[in-house]
Amino acid sequence: MTKQPVRIANCSGAMSKGTLLSSSKELRLKGDPGDHMYNQAKYGPVDFITGDYLAEINIANDAEAYRNGQHPGWVSTAWDGLSKSLDILNEKRIKVIINGGCLNPRGLAEKTHDLVKGKKLNLRVAYVEGDDLLPRVHELISKQQRLKHLDAENPQVTLAEGTKEFLNNPGSSNIISANAYLGMRAIKRGLEEGADIIICGRVADASPVMAAAAWWHGWPDSAYDELAGSLIAGHLIECSTYVTGANFAGFDKYDIKDLLNLGLPIAEIDSKGECVITKHEALPGIVTEDTVKCQLLYELQGNIYLNSDVKADITHVQVKEQSKNRVHVGGAKGYPPPPTTKLAIFYKGGFQCEATINATGYATAKKYELQEAQLRSKLQEWGLLEQFDVLDFQQIGLPAGNPRCQLESTTSLRIFAQAKDAATVGKLALAWMYNGMAHFAGMHSTLDMRQLRPIPFNAFYPAIVEQSELEESINLIDPSTQEVKKHVVGPPHKTEPLAARDSFETSNPVDLASFGPTINRPLGVIALARSGDKGANVNIGIFVHTDEEWDWLRSFMTRSKMQELMGTDWRDWYFVERVEMPLIKAVHFVVYGPLGRGVSSSRLLDSLGKGFAEFIRAVHVPIPKRFLRLESRI
Repeated sequence: MTKQPVRIANCSGAMSKGTLLSSSKELRLKGDPGDHMYNQAKYGPVDFITGDYLAEINIANDAEAYRNGQHPGWVSTAWDGLSKSLDILNEKRIKVIINGGCLNPRGLAEKTHDLVKGKKLNLRVAYVEGDDLLPRVHELISKQQRLKHLDAENPQVTLAEGTKEFLNNPGSSNIISANAYLGMRAIKRGLEEGADIIICGRVADASPVMAAAAWWHGWPDSAYDELAGSLIAGHLIECSTYVTGANFAGFDKYDIKDLLNLGLPIAEIDSKGECVITKHEALPGIVTEDTVKCQLLYELQGNIYLNSDVKADITHVQVKEQSKNRVHVGGAKGYPPPPTTKLAIFYKGGFQCEATINATGYATAKKYELQEAQLRSKLQEWGLLEQFDVLDFQQIGLPAGNPRCQLESTTSLRIFAQAKDAATVGKLALAWMYNGMAHFAGMHSTLDMRQLRPIPFNAFYPAIVEQSELEESINLIDPSTQEVKKHVVGPPHKTEPLAARDSFETSNPVDLASFGPTINRPLGVIALARSGDKGANVNIGIFVHTDEEWDWLRSFMTRSKMQELMGTDWRDWYFVERVEMPLIKAVHFVVYGPLGRGVSSSRLLDSLGKGFAEFIRAVHVPIPKRFLRLESRI
């Protein structure tokens, strides 16, 4: 008999943190607090709660502090959620799978086990290990052709300068973390062995959801279509509120009050791997075809979504609203996984600093030109200019032509610098101060120039590693004896080599003149989009709503058109891939190169690539007037 769909609620999409200094104390700021886990358990029936706490940089940020005994290694917001929720999880028999173990999944599991035991709850705790390859990374660099870059198989992709420098000195201590993206196999085995709470380190974002669905429905490892569907379900809910109204290009059609205190999503996954994306009705938020399509298109590498357990072809995915806050997603096609998985390596990249100054009103461009010339000429005079790896001057905004207030007339110049040693970077502040009183007319800025102090930064190298090199295991803590029983799951039984990524223009373009007269308007008037980072690259998916708009979009949005819309941001060494997803009327692009050596070291103000889609939507293009019949669109 077919089992009912499994209800999997998400409780986190990232572990963002920062430090705020006040006159009396230091405040540590963290995102996605433990309240979300508790609320997902409280406000309706769910079978599982999953949480993704690890953006690529999170592990590297805390790696050295953890090794030096200055950090617990796990994510504090994950512990916050567990400590608040254990009683209700026990009462409702809800299972939890999270990657909040970060660098120390065992440590968080043992802390959780101790609290479970202290409360005398009937919950068995386990943890996944095998992702941390730092002890073996130098061996792997020597053994596996110096660890191929994730984009190495694409001869048209040019890597940013300096990307492979750390490989030239494999015995150095510059590498600070190396974590492989694990799949669902160890998690699923843990559920089969009776685990109720499974703490993971660096598993792939969707792996907890896939494991929950596979265990619930009893899928074998060869159920590729079903696994592909659950992979897409996991992708849709793993980014916290990104599918319930956050980071949503269509937000402007909603009242602000409807976008406050958004609830997190739920995926109901059936025995075929198809899902319904929804949320608890008691919690705020919106789940529509548009919010789901936006999240579906987020941080893709094209139309093939890779995971350690399955390759999912999402070319023919369908998204259809069932009722209010219930959207059905199906159509993913699954194939055996690749023999490799992603290995995220972070290494010491050098030092960087930045500062922002402001100019008001008249002749802004020349004011900034003067500031740049002052700094460059002084550094050149001191023989330091060539020692900078990056020295960037970025104008932010344009002053209003006839301003109504000073703020309308004010823009900013961001000065960003990187070099291999702190002394070089530190000279930028001296050069700035040397010309401090020779500034342009009306220059102003914050009086706190501490941003100009050199700080170390980490660079990112996305490699691929053979899954056969991993010792992926589930480790169950015995509730009575506290002994740990380890099960090694091994690599997938069947794999397929990776093929070249698809990239194509539309097969039967429509003559753009056939759509009639046009008017220059922002692309975003008729199209929604979402973008994000994929290592050194930026992805963007753009979609429309009607068949006629789709014929126009797929014919208009070519690779060369994307390059044109990027304007002066385009660099000749970038490369663009393009695919189509016709059933959701979407064109998807990957632009290779803009983020340099990744988020943690990018020179861009938008280092995560999240604003790229909104920039492209703001560019004016000739839109057929027939698409602008609604007054609100003109």
